Amino acid sequence: MLGNTPLRYGFRTRLLHWLIALLILVLIGLGWWMVGLSYYDTWYHDATSLHEGLGVVAWVLAIVLVAGNLLNKPPKSLPLSWWEKPAAWAAHKLLYVAILALPVAGYLISTADGNPLSVFGLFEIEAIWAKDKSVRDAAIFVHTYGGYGMLGLVAMHGGAALKHHVINKDRTLLRMIRGR
Repeated sequence: MLGNTPLRYGFRTRLLHWLIALLILVLIGLGWWMVGLSYYDTWYHDATSLHEGLGVVAWVLAIVLVAGNLLNKPPKSLPLSWWEKPAAWAAHKLLYVAILALPVAGYLISTADGNPLSVFGLFEIEAIWAKDKSVRDAAIFVHTYGGYGMLGLVAMHGGAALKHHVINKDRTLLRMIRGR
């Protein structure tokens, strides 16, 4: 089953969820490693290009996921306690904001010098903002601290899924792994 049903996540949602999760972890790890490199380090430009390209891929997949969930509603949540329901709702909304906003901030950083963003050498995304140090500085702030925030949200999200699986022994995690 490709799409979601009222009881199950479809293959599309599950595939996008896990691809985006993997990309987020890779991008955060790569980002942390990159900031320790000097401009003259052999890996500096290659790591930056890889980070930018993967960020564009993650952003496109996030748009497809969000659009897919707007067109094909996710299944109803399993029973949650009084505090879990608003916490899960807020965490999911914040994750969606982060997976959509962080790549935009990264794009603004990468194109702040007025040059286009090359995506794996396959195509370029033109700079849409004139050179503006304040925009670049704001984008760096959002991208950096948003990345830390996203890592915290990912840890909470994964921890909550494990809690449901190990402690509650419910199907929350299994629904995202196997669709049941």
